[in-house]
Amino acid sequence: MQLLALDVALLLPPDVRARVVELNAQLSGDSEGLRLDESHNPHVTLTQTFVRPEELDAVFERLDQVLRGVTAITLHASGVTHSGSTLALAVDRRPELVALHEAVMETMRGYERPGGTPAAFVGGEGRIGDVLWVTSYRLKSAFHSYAPHITVGHVAQPPEIAPFTFTADTVAACHLGRFCTCERVLRVWPLSGARGIRARGADGL
Repeated sequence: MQLLALDVALLLPPDVRARVVELNAQLSGDSEGLRLDESHNPHVTLTQTFVRPEELDAVFERLDQVLRGVTAITLHASGVTHSGSTLALAVDRRPELVALHEAVMETMRGYERPGGTPAAFVGGEGRIGDVLWVTSYRLKSAFHSYAPHITVGHVAQPPEIAPFTFTADTVAACHLGRFCTCERVLRVWPLSGARGIRARGADGL
């Protein structure tokens, strides 16, 4: 059964996107092939999973319901973080971001499918590391383990990057490419409504 590697993510506003793409281009390392450009979108992941292509319409309908009326989110990139040679900008776990992440995770629960392979990625070019990352996302990277960030690339010596704040007003469903980049945008949802997702624990709940 063929599966598709899917990322539901917040896309960056044009000025922040341009800044991150420029940082990627300036890295002293070769980024091991992780390039950000017009077809590889820097982003803040809300969930990653494998889905059946024939179920995408149902997934999008559920996300339509969850995201309808959700407002744009102000995010704060607090500084550089890195794991090995992978450089990222850490994004603060603000309540509205965590609540949106959890709502999307719950929406996707019934559509996550086991058995993903490198063929599930754009061009069938996923790495084994990419497969393992997506496979274990719910277990290792979600809910209490959610660590929002913007991956920039690979570099031996991380540069200094001053903290900054920005507003994310677009959620996208993307077909993941190599290095879990958001390569093909399949659907977008503008966040411009009059309400937000309620954070868990709000109003005593």
